[in-house]
Amino acid sequence: MSSSGHDAPLKRNSLKEAFGKEIELEAEDGGSLVYEIKAEFQLGGRVYAALQSERMRPEDEVELFRVLHADGEPQLETIEDDEEWEAASEAYDDLLFADDERP
Repeated sequence: MSSSGHDAPLKRNSLKEAFGKEIELEAEDGGSLVYEIKAEFQLGGRVYAALQSERMRPEDEVELFRVLHADGEPQLETIEDDEEWEAASEAYDDLLFADDERP
């Protein structure tokens, strides 16, 4: 169990299996943006994805989405709830540092 007291996220790969290492999403302006799939993980009963576009790379930022499975193919949904987003963000950080040795 992690020091913050929440369940550890479980790694998933349905997006990479369906789309490869990158996924193209429609941008707000109607164009498209290519995102690298940085991580996909399950937290509780929900699955999340951390995606990174080219412009986000210099700051090592990611966008978090909820992953839903409809008709056998994964779909992304924006996380509207601040508490849910914060929990997903913490879980992503846990994944990033899970391989670090702890004292």
